[in-house]
Amino acid sequence: MVSTLWIVITVVAVIALWAMFAYNAFVRLKNQVENSWSQIDVQLKRRTDLIPNLISSVKGYMKHEKGTLDSVTSARTAMMNAGSDPTKVADASNMLTGALKSLFAVSESYPDLKANQNFMQLQEELAGTENKISASRQYYNDSVMDYNTKLESFPSNMIAGMFHFKEKDLFEIKEVERNAPKVEF
Repeated sequence: MVSTLWIVITVVAVIALWAMFAYNAFVRLKNQVENSWSQIDVQLKRRTDLIPNLISSVKGYMKHEKGTLDSVTSARTAMMNAGSDPTKVADASNMLTGALKSLFAVSESYPDLKANQNFMQLQEELAGTENKISASRQYYNDSVMDYNTKLESFPSNMIAGMFHFKEKDLFEIKEVERNAPKVEF
């Protein structure tokens, strides 16, 4: 009778310890996802903050490109209003990236603008920021994948269900951005 009681106590203790470790793993992974999201957010804010300076340096040269400048401004506004939902932020970021690509493509037609030191510096800063966004997005998606895998794996999925841990969304790019630009001769 005493040995049966010790077996039951041991089994309950092992299950309780496992549940505690599983819960703590979810908390760690959730915090890692939130931290990696904040890294993306910092870089997106940096890019958004650079845009008014870019537009100011470009305005004098590109008087006939009002539509391009308006699309960059609209995309920046959408980015600022996207909130913290990864899907909405990804859509706004993709729109801003497309608008900036259009701006830089149009700037190729303005040799004086391309030679402007301020424009070149801003272009360099934006390129560096885009690289940081890409690296941050990779880290975020890796963190989300680890979290979601743990969330769906047995037996940890039972703990996830008990404590209402929810699946996280990846930060995805549009299909258009995935494809290399088409070059025709």
